[in-house]
Amino acid sequence: MSKPTTIDEYISTFDKETQVILNEVRQTIQKAAPDSTETIGYGMPNYKLNGKNLVYFAGYKGHIGFYATPTGHGAFVKELSKYKQGKGSVQFPIGEPMPLDLITKIVKYRVKEELTKAKKK
Repeated sequence: MSKPTTIDEYISTFDKETQVILNEVRQTIQKAAPDSTETIGYGMPNYKLNGKNLVYFAGYKGHIGFYATPTGHGAFVKELSKYKQGKGSVQFPIGEPMPLDLITKIVKYRVKEELTKAKKK
């Protein structure tokens, strides 16, 4: 099977339960960053603003991976502390409610961060 080239194609490769969750995450990101552009980067859904990466997300067997670069995670250390993490990544378990409010806050933080950087140039 060829690699997905759109987020719709990417999401369609998962089971129905995971598709529902991935679509919720997608809609949450779109609402929090309405001016962002959807792409596929590193084989997963990616959102860009002014050509700069904001966040990525990905589906896995037992969790949804969320990648807001180290800065997006660093600003929410306390809120993310209950989830398994790596540098710039967090795993939200599929068997638990997705923290959509937290995802919204992180995406809005990243939007503000990128807009601030753009103004300084």
